[in-house]
Amino acid sequence: MKKEFFKGNRMKFCSDMKKGSVAVFFSGNEIRKTNDEFFPFYANRNFLYLSGIEQKETVLLLQKEADGNIKETLFILEADWLQERWTGKRLKGEEASELSGVENIKFTKEFNSYIHTLMTNGNYGFLYLDLFKIDNGDYDTPAHLFAQKVNLQYPYIQAENANILVRRLRTIKQSCEIEAMRRAEQITGEGITAMMKNSKPGMCEYQYKAIFDYVLGQYGPQGPAFPSIISAGKNNFCIHYYTYSGQAMDGDMILNDVGACYDGLMNDVSRAFPCNGKFTERQKILYECALQTSNYMFSIIKPGMKMADVDLTARKYNFEMMKNAGILSNYEEIGNYMWHGGAHHVGYDVHDAIGTVEHIAPGMVFCVDIGIYHEDWGIGFRIEDNCLVTEDGCENLSAAIPRTIHEIENLIGNHC
Repeated sequence: MKKEFFKGNRMKFCSDMKKGSVAVFFSGNEIRKTNDEFFPFYANRNFLYLSGIEQKETVLLLQKEADGNIKETLFILEADWLQERWTGKRLKGEEASELSGVENIKFTKEFNSYIHTLMTNGNYGFLYLDLFKIDNGDYDTPAHLFAQKVNLQYPYIQAENANILVRRLRTIKQSCEIEAMRRAEQITGEGITAMMKNSKPGMCEYQYKAIFDYVLGQYGPQGPAFPSIISAGKNNFCIHYYTYSGQAMDGDMILNDVGACYDGLMNDVSRAFPCNGKFTERQKILYECALQTSNYMFSIIKPGMKMADVDLTARKYNFEMMKNAGILSNYEEIGNYMWHGGAHHVGYDVHDAIGTVEHIAPGMVFCVDIGIYHEDWGIGFRIEDNCLVTEDGCENLSAAIPRTIHEIENLIGNHC
């Protein structure tokens, strides 16, 4: 992404801020793994969306004056030759400005004194912080810890939740985001087809994963958008499976729920295929039910449709497919075979953190995820594609990744 993208995001955010307010966003800190080792740093996605910076202990500060004027400051780690010898080069001021478009650069160690001046000079009465938590048990982020400090030291400052404003911005994807997602789809497709081409009975799940990781590694260091879900046989009945310890036996279905990350944007695609390259009759029956349901959804999704109706319509249509196939007779039974929802938004997160959506609008990108899990038959899988809502309909961004029985059997059969 170019710096103009991040500058535009900040200006949109600031337009929703109250006059006489300050907004603070933290990139985050490293999380200790064990002893003197840390997990790889992962920048807060709202911070990244507004700044383009993926460096730890970095702070973005936005000021909206009483007259509406905007001031921007980025606080970065200062150079430290010893630390950089161990953990890599830190951004210089001019580099941070070129990435973010923020011209006023200071060091992180200056942040506390700088914010103290703002909180006590009488010009600001509101402080926006990214205060989102999914669960009460989640650990406190730097924003939550800072909020506690502000509440004690500056109780007259009114807290505002910046998370709500950024979620609204992230709901509709801009053209540069969509182009990045298209590129991520291409890379993901190459990884999935490589797994198909190399598939054979006896392969271990970790071998499929190694193939996918290798392909993504040819396109840069970002790699998978999320921990890949790759399973075989009975392991397909664990929806979020990360063990990779199983082995594909002749006749088993391989389920993969994977995605690439490109320029910060992610995708989420699921494909299923028989490890030996030939669908059994029962696998064909279930697969066609899911595929036809997916195709139907892509034929009807358009602006104005209720977001809640995506899941509901998919369940009802898939029920009719499975009923016609003689698998079930009552709609109340569909929950025995469809275990999860069929639509979540995708973007800077694989389950994108967006605003509340009642109706679908152009520029939204979400998954159409049709899963069928028939435990009695020992067959579980899902077909998941990424849907871009257009002005008068929608586009399947992952349509080029083999998804029909004919395409999959031809691809695997020609390489067995």
